[in-house]
Amino acid sequence: MDKKLLALLVCPVSHAALEYDKEAQELVCTVSGLAYPIRDGLPVMLEEEARPLTADERLKKK
Repeated sequence: MDKKLLALLVCPVSHAALEYDKEAQELVCTVSGLAYPIRDGLPVMLEEEARPLTADERLKKK
């Protein structure tokens, strides 16, 4: 994930910063509790495409 692009992107729900999870290929927002997939190198920043973080994931990201 390009660091410049990551610096520009925010969660469309909470408008908070995102963290890149390289292993899962997701952009994670701990504020909204959503993880947005990265498909073919492009982040899919749609709320309906995001998955909710589990309670364990939310605790680990803090």
